[in-house]
Amino acid sequence: MPLSLNFESSVAEFAGSRILVLNWRDIQHPQAGGAEQYMHEISRRWVDQGVDVTWFTGRDKSQKSTAIIDGIKIIRDGGPLSLYPRAAMKLAKNRGDFDAIVDCQNGIPFFSPMFARSDVPIVQVVHHVHQDQFSTRFSRPVAAVGRWLESTASRTVYGSRSTAAVSPSTRHELRRRLGFPGPIFVVPNGTIEMPASIGPRDPDPTITVVTRLVPHKRVDLLLGQIAAVAERVPQLRVEIVGDGPERPRLQQIVVDLGLQSTVTFHGYQPNEVRDDLLRRAWLTTSTSAAEGWGCSVIEAAAWGIPCLALEVPGIRDSVLDGSTGWLVQDAEKFGQALFNALTVLADGTQAEQISQACRAWAASFTWDRSAELLAGVLLQARNAVRRHRDLAELRGARSDIGTYATFPVPLDIDVRSALRATDEVANQGDTMSVVLNGCDEFDGANVLRRIGILEVELRPLSHQLLTGPAGVIPTLEFDVHSLPAGTG
Repeated sequence: MPLSLNFESSVAEFAGSRILVLNWRDIQHPQAGGAEQYMHEISRRWVDQGVDVTWFTGRDKSQKSTAIIDGIKIIRDGGPLSLYPRAAMKLAKNRGDFDAIVDCQNGIPFFSPMFARSDVPIVQVVHHVHQDQFSTRFSRPVAAVGRWLESTASRTVYGSRSTAAVSPSTRHELRRRLGFPGPIFVVPNGTIEMPASIGPRDPDPTITVVTRLVPHKRVDLLLGQIAAVAERVPQLRVEIVGDGPERPRLQQIVVDLGLQSTVTFHGYQPNEVRDDLLRRAWLTTSTSAAEGWGCSVIEAAAWGIPCLALEVPGIRDSVLDGSTGWLVQDAEKFGQALFNALTVLADGTQAEQISQACRAWAASFTWDRSAELLAGVLLQARNAVRRHRDLAELRGARSDIGTYATFPVPLDIDVRSALRATDEVANQGDTMSVVLNGCDEFDGANVLRRIGILEVELRPLSHQLLTGPAGVIPTLEFDVHSLPAGTG
């Protein structure tokens, strides 16, 4: 798959620059998760391109105060309660030390615009909106403060600055629930290195779920549905990989439902053990209440494993219904859909078609592209600061719309240099494909006409927003919602 052409040019603009990343944890923190992996993978690629990247992050009692990881300078200072004021103090004290800031919101942002120099470009990274989670983790007064900090306070402090969201769902929530006014660009996660080979899968129907065992993942809902499905699917096995505070309660549910011979809790496992369990699976599932993006869903897809999931924010972006898995709107129908999915996958030919679709979809998500896209957003923010223009005046302020364009590769036009840093370009044989952010088809035609592209096919962005112009979007149509209840 060809890479978009603007990776080197966008990141090269920051070669020799000093970029500060504010994040709650670093990749070696015992509680590091997908958010830390996201920013670490991007940061280390920036370092490889000559960017000086420093993280300011929290410190677990087992960690040293400083470290260098993959060329990234790590400064650790403070726990959950003291990290934010310490970050503010560091920014106020070292205002001239950094050329750009990536402010990663983990429910509560760092409010870096209050302490950084006004000429320093700042991009906020948001994985998902936490408004509902505050209520499940904190008392009512504390939850109310958290919701206010994430919404009203954030809107006031960050204003029209650019935000990077990991999925269209997160962007929608930022608009709908938090009312963010500035440009919001989608910068999806990459995925694991694609396995060279997959399978063979287990001869018995096997579901492997890789997840943190925390309340909002709702693994208890899955277990309740498994109890009915296990009676209809002989030799069904469910392998749960991951750990967390919910594990004792979930293990008790397994005992109460009599599922000890069906469900196995493996706890946290090293990558090779996790991957072996995925390799042998027929299916993975997600019953989460909401996500920013389905990291585990795409990682399973890299192994050719489809996902049956509740249709919720984030997950609906990472599962192509009927092609790389199935989305279920009603939790009460999840069990029947699970039985039907296993019935579809019992057919070896159908399972192979779905597996190949999963692999093609997962291969469209690379960390190189993620690094490229976030550098482009940061570059646009820097250009806006240097020109003393409000981002709302730029095409990026309409970032929620976009156009996908294809045309014959021009011989005498440097398309990349004529577009914005947040646009994407890819060559595919004799055809050039472009994702134009911030314009509809009419505006897209005008943009390309101005640079000399007249013969062009234009259509609204769909999944190209996630995969980029070089991605593969499978279009299988395996339905698990209309099979008769007694099938199998």
